[in-house]
Amino acid sequence: MIDIRKLRENPDVYIQAAQDKRIAADIPRLLEVDEQLKQAKAGLQDLATEKNRTGKSIPKLSGPEKQAALETLSRLKQEEEQYQNQVKELQPEFDALMLQVAQPADGEVPVGKDDTENVELRKEGEIRQFDFEPKDHVQLGLTLDMIDIERGVKLAGTRNYFLKGDGALLHWAVLRFAVDFMIGRGYTPMSVPLLMRDEAMQGTGYYPGAEEQTYRMEKDELSLAGTAEVPLTAYRMGEIVAERELPLKFVALSSCFRREAGAAGKDTYGLYRIHQFDKVEQVIVGPNSDEQSHAFHEEIQANSEGVMQALGLPYRVVAVCTGDLGRGQAKKYDIEAWMPSRENYCETHSASKFYDFQARRMNLRYKNAQTKKNLFCHTLNNTVIASPRVLIPLMELYQDGDGSITIPEVLRPYMGGREKIVAPS
Repeated sequence: MIDIRKLRENPDVYIQAAQDKRIAADIPRLLEVDEQLKQAKAGLQDLATEKNRTGKSIPKLSGPEKQAALETLSRLKQEEEQYQNQVKELQPEFDALMLQVAQPADGEVPVGKDDTENVELRKEGEIRQFDFEPKDHVQLGLTLDMIDIERGVKLAGTRNYFLKGDGALLHWAVLRFAVDFMIGRGYTPMSVPLLMRDEAMQGTGYYPGAEEQTYRMEKDELSLAGTAEVPLTAYRMGEIVAERELPLKFVALSSCFRREAGAAGKDTYGLYRIHQFDKVEQVIVGPNSDEQSHAFHEEIQANSEGVMQALGLPYRVVAVCTGDLGRGQAKKYDIEAWMPSRENYCETHSASKFYDFQARRMNLRYKNAQTKKNLFCHTLNNTVIASPRVLIPLMELYQDGDGSITIPEVLRPYMGGREKIVAPS
């Protein structure tokens, strides 16, 4: 959520932000409702003052003067009720319109319509050239008895799967390595709930907007989180955090659930676009400082690149354009890993900076030591690793000509010290 005072001062900035992000937001109507609401609340305040003054005068009056004062008090109460009804009618519309407002993107963010107009910043690592005919991750997974998609679909429908044997072990090894990597960088490990109340989904910016992508437990009015970003960012919602605690740096490993609505027929092969996966997520809750937010954004990006480099996976970094940004994101980097079977770099990470957008929605604040004022925190998040998507480049790039897979060195301690995955005898 944005600061309404900033919108009042410069509405054109927010109209342009909505256009750049291709997000519907009725700024003229919001300003109209805002003005009506301000007038109604000002009227209530004036009436409260007049009621108080009139009420105090009544015990000192008598006769016609007292009767006139009582009539005035009765009229004031009627007018007050009218204003209260206006507020009751306008406030929900104001709140709904505010939730639609997009945060303006940082000035350096490229303007574009969608992910096809994201801008490559750099490439890291060498793309492997094979001297044999490589297999894709599904072929490898079946040959090495690591993956069973057929039975996953039979039990749970499309875009579901089983990881088995060394497939499950490799999956867990990647996740455990990523958690340990982040703990080594000073992040607090968290085990988080996955069923979220609407306040947490709205607070982090997923509602409104992502309802179609979310698995909803209607009976309990809870939603399955699509990322640990939601519980981690909302962990202290509604609180005033001590300034000395900032920044809060969290890392969590959780299962994630996404309906992939609107993705029918898209990326249906293998493990790329699925309904359930596991992800290690990093979140920073920091002070209200643009400068520190910029630094934290580079930090969380460097953390994820450190994991990719440790795994020896080639990747590229792109600056996400305005049309591919979410409502609350001011800037985002994507990491895209090279996936041989897809013959392209494909998204594996997204590092997002929100300033105080999420904190305003969650009423997450801290008391500034110098000003003694309560300020909204700044929030950021990034994928550390997501699996099984990352198994696609891991399996494909580390495959050997004899059909085995060499286990990356950093993962071997998590797989009993073994160097290779071979077909079961």
